[in-house]
Amino acid sequence: MTTVDEDARRTVTPHRPPAVRRPGDVRSATSYAFIALYVLLTVAFGILPMLYAVYLAFTTGEGGFAGLANFTRVAGDFRFLPAVGHVAFYLLLWLVSLVLLVTLLALIVHTIRWRWLSGTLRLIFYLPGALAGASSVLLWLFVLDPTASPVGGLLRSLGLASFVQVIMPAHLPPIFAIIAFWAGAGGWIVIMYGALNNISPDVIEAARIDGAGTLQIAWRIQLPLLRKWISYMGIMSLAAGTQLFVEPQLLSQASNAVVPNDYSLNQLAYQYAFQQNDFNGAAAISLLLLVVALALSAFFVLRGGLFETD
Repeated sequence: MTTVDEDARRTVTPHRPPAVRRPGDVRSATSYAFIALYVLLTVAFGILPMLYAVYLAFTTGEGGFAGLANFTRVAGDFRFLPAVGHVAFYLLLWLVSLVLLVTLLALIVHTIRWRWLSGTLRLIFYLPGALAGASSVLLWLFVLDPTASPVGGLLRSLGLASFVQVIMPAHLPPIFAIIAFWAGAGGWIVIMYGALNNISPDVIEAARIDGAGTLQIAWRIQLPLLRKWISYMGIMSLAAGTQLFVEPQLLSQASNAVVPNDYSLNQLAYQYAFQQNDFNGAAAISLLLLVVALALSAFFVLRGGLFETD
């Protein structure tokens, strides 16, 4: 026979130690916190302003439905087509030069065997990116002035003896392309260099054993494997290029309106919003820019196979 105390001990539930949080749970919680902050900022400063712009583009100043009237009105503005031409020419020059030169420079740096020289070149390429935006344009105000520029002799040899002659509207697309390349190419060279490092050395070595030279390896192996990265670079650069505003705006102020204040589409939208008090027209221009940028980005995605899986 068992005693009462023995029966009680048998029925008592064993003590369970407290649950211990695993490191993976902590990392997951931290990841969700960062994602939540990103989503919050995206909604507040991206999605909601975009939806408000869509609302303004299809309504009148009194809030009534306008259909496509705002779009036809801004498209009929005598300043609209010249601004489209300026931005399109600038994008053509910039994207072509960016894709060709960045890819070429990344391949050249990657073939350098001396690590110290390769690292030094990457640092030199990347440094101009520290002066992006308005500060970069302010620096180029001196570079473009033949009387103060370190390349003043070159400018004068081209028949450009004054700052006004240098920044004539016909010269601006290549000037803006050079400024954008100078400020942004270094970062993309570093990215392309990292992408080249991800190519398996066994593939390169097998090509060399088969008799392929440096040019053949670059053309038949490295460039095809860089296709997605080149497409990504094109999409991001296109998105930035369509927003051309700071460079012509500062040059317009520095040149006493030699550069017009409606040179680019973003400048024209700014004029509509803050000079003409026409936020509906400004929103229509913004949506037109968005549609064109999305269409061109889709071209890069499809041609570059950005979302294809290996």
